[in-house]
Amino acid sequence: MGKTAIEKKLKFTKEQYLHWYESMLLMRRFEEKTGQVYVQQKIKGFCHLYIGQEAIVAGTVSATKKGDKHITAYRCHAHPIGLGLHPKYVMAEMYAKITGCSKGKGGSMHIFSKEHGFVGGHGIVGGQVPLGAGIAFAEKYLGTDHVCVCSMGDGAVRQGALHEAFNMAMTWKLPVIFIVENNMYAMGTSVERTSNVRDLWKLGLAYDMPSKPVDGLTVEAVHDAMEEAVARARRGDGPTFLEMKTYRYKGHSMSDAQTYRTKDEVKEYQTQDPIQKVLDTLTKNNWITEADIEAMEEKIKAIVNESVQFAEESPYPEPDELYKDVYADEGYPFIIE
Repeated sequence: MGKTAIEKKLKFTKEQYLHWYESMLLMRRFEEKTGQVYVQQKIKGFCHLYIGQEAIVAGTVSATKKGDKHITAYRCHAHPIGLGLHPKYVMAEMYAKITGCSKGKGGSMHIFSKEHGFVGGHGIVGGQVPLGAGIAFAEKYLGTDHVCVCSMGDGAVRQGALHEAFNMAMTWKLPVIFIVENNMYAMGTSVERTSNVRDLWKLGLAYDMPSKPVDGLTVEAVHDAMEEAVARARRGDGPTFLEMKTYRYKGHSMSDAQTYRTKDEVKEYQTQDPIQKVLDTLTKNNWITEADIEAMEEKIKAIVNESVQFAEESPYPEPDELYKDVYADEGYPFIIE
């Protein structure tokens, strides 16, 4: 069956928009439920929600393929969910249960999924940047055509390790796409207060690295930028640095009082909700009905509720788990199958 006249006018199909909508809505509802159970003290420690930034994960996933690797910082619940990991394993991990994707040993900031190519979830600011370059080096060394997508927050670009990683990635033409998810605040510190360089993408130019800003609140823009960067990496031309300009609707973490920004600012960015943009495209083109929207909400609600039930009913790790997964028996098991 050929494309409809409406579909021919758009670069992306009805199916792609429906997939983006479902994926992003699942991330949003999961994070909202995470916030609720955290307040109930069912999740301990730090917890950083991704609400508002969903377009970055959705557009990145649609522009990459199975076998590619993804690594990010501690705001990491949405990434594996977008890559296809069932949310129940993420929720169980935050509950510190043995059924969690990191066996209950990592918690909110250290989500991993080898099966889905998600290499974490890292708690040290900027610590994942040289790791991302290293993973890309391994892929190149092994002769694969896979890329590594290395995401970070705007605070991480102030770390010296980023500049070392950029230099080596360009020197060796590593297949890595560096993404800064610029939500304007490193904890409570604005970009303007930390550097004279406010256009973060320009930092890549010092290494002759292709770099540009991207509307991180629009999934089509994210996909297009990623598609170009991924193609460059796969053909052996090296890394790209993308500044995804976005906004988080919640605090830096669950304990953030958000005194550094106004309610009016938050409301202004909520008018640019990336999920609503996708829904607007679907409704404008008569690709979704009110009944479809309600059914989608119910489907996702059931998945999220299932995730909480799974986490609550799962057991905690046995004491001897402390001594497991400390040393690798051989090689680098994540890359070498």
